[in-house]
Amino acid sequence: MRRIILITGGQRSGKSAYAEGLAHRLTDRPVYMATAHIWDEEFRQRVQRHQENRGPEWTNIEEEMFLSRHDVNGRVVVVDCVTLWCTNYITACSDIQKDLADIKTEFDKFTSQDATFIFVTNEIGMGGVAMNQVQRQFTDLQGWVNQYIAAKADQVVMMVSGIPVTVKGDSLL
Repeated sequence: MRRIILITGGQRSGKSAYAEGLAHRLTDRPVYMATAHIWDEEFRQRVQRHQENRGPEWTNIEEEMFLSRHDVNGRVVVVDCVTLWCTNYITACSDIQKDLADIKTEFDKFTSQDATFIFVTNEIGMGGVAMNQVQRQFTDLQGWVNQYIAAKADQVVMMVSGIPVTVKGDSLL
């Protein structure tokens, strides 16, 4: 059953909705693993709206860094999102090479479980070059993590204006 799917694209491209719909097609009791850190009240309200939009069939797990602490064997898991997961690492450490190594180790440990993993991520490197060093370092980290996950993934889908485009593997449509 072990399978890794990566859903990528720009902001508001339909990634999360597509991932949630895919999870529903694969199981009637999906897991939603939220990696977000609540930074302010506006973001708290955004998270609350997302939670309310998911039905009671979802098992919701909030985990900012250590995904592998959770036993998801036999389940279909939406991890939303890799970008916020990377943010949590870089704000905790700020050593890009260490963060990258830690994220890869945690990813491998988490995905060693017998489950279907649907990772949602952003393609933040498709825009212009960031104006400051921290943003450039984060863009590098995010890009390297996306490449790592995509290399391990069975399927990669890029969302373009709400339309899924298969990049790797069989079409999920």
